[in-house]
Amino acid sequence: MALKSLVLLTLLVVAAAIAVPMAQAQLGGLLGPLLGLVRIQGVLYCTPNGDIGVNGTSTPVFSNALVELQCGGNVVSTATTNLSGIFSILLDPISFVTSTLVSGCELVVNTPLATCNASLPSIGSLESTLQQVGISVLGLLNVANLIPTGFLYNAI
Repeated sequence: MALKSLVLLTLLVVAAAIAVPMAQAQLGGLLGPLLGLVRIQGVLYCTPNGDIGVNGTSTPVFSNALVELQCGGNVVSTATTNLSGIFSILLDPISFVTSTLVSGCELVVNTPLATCNASLPSIGSLESTLQQVGISVLGLLNVANLIPTGFLYNAI
């Protein structure tokens, strides 16, 4: 009887080991982020549109700026840009569905532009919607990657 139970348990474990990768492959974007993280990252530049300059001109980055992820007008996460203007926000996909982030959330920078360049406005904000650019596999985790679509100045 014990041998029969052991064989049954082994078969169940093997079936589960086969079924999970198949389900991940079939459900891809839906199941993938549920088994990992959501990463929002980008570079913020010190310009009225928060993006790199025209024609590849050298554009300074906006360091030490607070980047807020706002959904429905509420701040749900924040990050501060580093000395290279890079920010990264990691989210738990159980709390945040990727499609909802793309359609109902935005990145907002309220740090005055004059902080990085005195000739730029001291009031207003930079705002950007999000877009998904793929899913990365890091070990056992699937990471949904989102980036800003482009920051625009809002005079408020």
